[in-house]
Amino acid sequence: MIKKYIENANFEDTGFSYTLSLISGKYKMIILYCLMEFETVRFNDMRRYIKTISDKTLSANLKELEADGLVFRKEYPQIPPKVEYSLTDRGKSLMKVLDLLCVWGENNRQ
Repeated sequence: MIKKYIENANFEDTGFSYTLSLISGKYKMIILYCLMEFETVRFNDMRRYIKTISDKTLSANLKELEADGLVFRKEYPQIPPKVEYSLTDRGKSLMKVLDLLCVWGENNRQ
């Protein structure tokens, strides 16, 4: 299957390239796994789970994941503001692919 993508004259138009664009970056896959594990997560909780991420980076990644339709953001009209994040059905379907990456990594760790 990969050979098909390599031989394709326009790699950017492939499904493989599109999928990689959705999960590229240091933290997107970690954020997705966090949401899969805990289902609904508030911003500050996510920051505590992912200890090495800055507020700015977390916010930017969540906005990108939301724009890509992988994450749902629910804002509650209260003071102080309460915002929760969860996976959309589209995001949940991507987790199957990421799980396979995880299994491969566990089986091939050197």
